[in-house]
Amino acid sequence: MQLPLGLPALTTVLTVSQLNQRIRERLESSFDEVWVVGEISNFRVPPSGHFYFSLKDQRSQIAIVMFRSANQLLPFRPEDGMEVIVRGHVGVYEARGGLQLCAEAMEPRGLGSLQLALEQLKKRLAAEGLFAESRKRPLPFLPQSVGIVTALKGAAIHDLLAVLRARCPRIHVILRPVRVQGTGAAPDIVQAIADLNRVPSVEVIIVGRGGGSIEDLWAFNDEGVARAIAASRTPIVSAVGHEMDVTISDLVADRRAPTPTAAAAMVVPDQRDLVAQLDKHALALRLGVQRRIRREHEHVAALARHLRDPRQVLKTVQQRVDELSERALRAATGRLRFGQQQLRGAAERLQALSPLAVLHRGYSIARRADDGTVIRDSTSLRIGDDLRLVFARGTARVRVEDTGAN
Repeated sequence: MQLPLGLPALTTVLTVSQLNQRIRERLESSFDEVWVVGEISNFRVPPSGHFYFSLKDQRSQIAIVMFRSANQLLPFRPEDGMEVIVRGHVGVYEARGGLQLCAEAMEPRGLGSLQLALEQLKKRLAAEGLFAESRKRPLPFLPQSVGIVTALKGAAIHDLLAVLRARCPRIHVILRPVRVQGTGAAPDIVQAIADLNRVPSVEVIIVGRGGGSIEDLWAFNDEGVARAIAASRTPIVSAVGHEMDVTISDLVADRRAPTPTAAAAMVVPDQRDLVAQLDKHALALRLGVQRRIRREHEHVAALARHLRDPRQVLKTVQQRVDELSERALRAATGRLRFGQQQLRGAAERLQALSPLAVLHRGYSIARRADDGTVIRDSTSLRIGDDLRLVFARGTARVRVEDTGAN
């Protein structure tokens, strides 16, 4: 066969696929495990769940693929701009002939993967408002029942019970034992919180454990635990490790106690303090009542000084009544005397006008004897008419013998 391009007869002509396969095989044998540091760019996750991005430095870059089976083990989520160290092998994506690094593990540079994952979770939960003070609830002042989520064997439960019994001996405690570290600890804590929320008498829950390394405390940085605390019907106090250990559970809980001992002191008041406060309030109340009674006595005394003796008032009124009575009597007497004078004058005037008075002066009244008509004119008489004369005292019957004018 005549070879094209004038190639020698023994020259092997490869297909593109064969070439890419050979390159891949060479690269994989030569770079079966490499560590590469660089900055992530163009990070993307298609529906398959594989990670695709470029790893670059100031002068060069290389395509990275991290399959889902590997990236599921990452405790943090890569993002653009993050500087990482990638372990993997160099290969070729034969379909496009592209050089790529197949990542098998990845660590953030300068910051541990656990710490990075913690910071990323904090940032995400804070953005959702789980750390907001506005969603935190007050603790009951004197709960009758306290739920505890911690390990059954450990210093934490011993300290919690000791402080609770010392401060409030009659407090009812419900312990829900859990694993506080290692595999399965986080879901165990989540379930314990749910269990105590189903107990109606539990008024507050303490979730915590004693101190340890960040790895030991890691269950309390779990997202599931954080969301279980946020969703709890009952207020939760987080008490994890020592004062310097701040976990995500501490940030989400309604209250954070630096230690389990502090948590116990936080959820119940000291009975001795309550008794002392009651005594103090009782004394203040008693003194207040006494002051009030004294003020009222003084007020009544002041009012009494301004009050007049009712007997004296009655005497004054009686004196006034007597005075008015006398005045009224004098006025009535005067009015009566005046009336009598008026009546007497009127009587005298009336008497003066009476015909009887005229008769007493010597006059008489002539009336016809038959009908009593008063004779006022002599011309009305006839000789022989019978008349009756009326005198001041007595009457007389007379007959007209003569008449004449004056």
